[in-house]
Parts: sequence; C-alpha cells; structure tokens
Amino acid sequence: MAEIVLYSQPGCSSCFVAKEFLASHGIAFPEKDVRSDPEFLRELVEDLKSRTTPTLVVGEQVLIGFDPDKFQAALEKRDSEEKK
Repeated sequence: MAEIVLYSQPGCSSCFVAKEFLASHGIAFPEKDVRSDPEFLRELVEDLKSRTTPTLVVGEQVLIGFDPDKFQAALEKRDSEEKK
C-alpha cells in the first residue's frame, strides 16, 4: 500500500481542511508538522521541492496545496494500483 504523509503547520487553515478530508475518507496518515521538527521542514523543501503546506505525499505523488479533486484522484489511483 502506498504510504500517505501530510506535511502541515499550526495555524494553516488549508492544512486543517486537508486533515478533515483525509479523516472523512477513513485514511490513516502520519502528519509531519514542519514547525515542530527541522527535519520535516528539510524534507518538505529539499526532498519534495515544496514550500507550501499542506503538502500531501501519496506513494510517489506529491500534491502541493489542498485541492479536493486532486486529493481524491490520488487516493483513487492508489486504490486502483493496490488492486492490481
């Protein structure tokens, strides 16, 4: 199963909505608060080439910002790949 990770930070309203979206779909995910851990911030900026929260990682897919349609498509792609 493709791992799902959400990079977020306190006070980010889009992060809150992204977490609610994932929870409403029954998706368990680790949340990496980029303000609480410098390593998470390094991963976000250097590894994922993002400076935006939320950033969602679904397997190899990196989604920057919250777009419910893109989140849904990434989850559906993950589910279809698991059925193969």
